Amino acid sequence: MSSRANSGSSSPALDRISIDRPLVICHRGYGAVAPENTLVSFELGLDAGADLIELDYRHSQDGVPVVIHDSTFDRTTNSLEVWGRRRVRVASKTAEKIRALDAGSWFGARFAGVGVPLLTEALDFILAGGGVPLVEHKSGDAAASAKLLREGGWINRVVLMSFDWSFLREFHEIEPGQVLGALGPAVSLADGRRASRFSRNCGRGWLDELEKTGAAIVIWSRRVSRDAIRLAHSRGLRVWVYTVDHPKLAVRLCGIGVDGIITNKIARIQHALGTC
Repeated sequence: MSSRANSGSSSPALDRISIDRPLVICHRGYGAVAPENTLVSFELGLDAGADLIELDYRHSQDGVPVVIHDSTFDRTTNSLEVWGRRRVRVASKTAEKIRALDAGSWFGARFAGVGVPLLTEALDFILAGGGVPLVEHKSGDAAASAKLLREGGWINRVVLMSFDWSFLREFHEIEPGQVLGALGPAVSLADGRRASRFSRNCGRGWLDELEKTGAAIVIWSRRVSRDAIRLAHSRGLRVWVYTVDHPKLAVRLCGIGVDGIITNKIARIQHALGTC
């Protein structure tokens, strides 16, 4: 375990990521059986016994973090019906207008009326259910995110991750005790440079850059090797892989040392890894 993640007293997030077996982490809630990034999806993920509940957030026009993956509303809401046009950006609408959307009907009629939650609502809901949120930053500055977690009493009750490694570094400078995950391949490095010179495979160069962010967890695509995992572990880093829905692949990845699997198929992966 990284010394960064061991600083200070214990916490639910640190305790959870330190479990000595591969973790099964649900992707956008239990996205295989309910509309992603909604409270009902998070509830089903909790009921299924997922080790962490992953979700995404973006900032609305008025600066409120809302739980949604895409930068536009088309795929997961009835925004076309409400506003009469496609490709409306999340950042162009207030939180009040976003919360009025239907984020469930696209998945199934029985989910009609399910809304887009605020990030604060989602964190309260998951934590009240005994879960640990894995929060993916999609937009918004580090200072605002740190302020929200601090004021909510959520520092190290959640794991925060991002593909934007400059965001992670800035957050770490503000709240060095918060456990962070660096998603890769990154869109930008800790110093703000684009990451185009690197292979998409996890390797020494990526890990050298990752250490500048303050992250304790490497969260990568399946393009990780046994050697890369060993190197990460030698540096005190955990390694999680996204998004793995096939049991044989999950077993193979855990066999080469992966510490966690992010999946849409929670029960299937739990059964394959013997964690159910």
